[in-house]
Amino acid sequence: MSHLRNKVQLIGNVGNEPEITILENGKKVIRFSLATNETYKNAKGEKIQSTDWHNMVAWNKTAEIIEMYAAKGKEIAVEGKLTTRSYETKEGEKKYITEVIINEVLLLGNKNENKAA
Repeated sequence: MSHLRNKVQLIGNVGNEPEITILENGKKVIRFSLATNETYKNAKGEKIQSTDWHNMVAWNKTAEIIEMYAAKGKEIAVEGKLTTRSYETKEGEKKYITEVIINEVLLLGNKNENKAA
């Protein structure tokens, strides 16, 4: 059970074109948003769909796989851990961001979705 302390598993759609950055030390990092959908019925019996947006980060080989195969709209499954970091804006305001650091990615959907037209 000790491996379950900070573990996140999500299936969703890539919300924006992943942005890759190569750092000075040669490491690659990719950032993108992931949309997960939940459908439920409200008290009146109406079907409601709710979308949550998640900030995703992947490094090195995982970043390369996402860069090559996970374009905007692509359905993927990810496993990783939650992290929260802070930064300061130019105006001196402190902001916090929660991200999922991806350890594993699984490409879902039709194999032909990744082929260029």
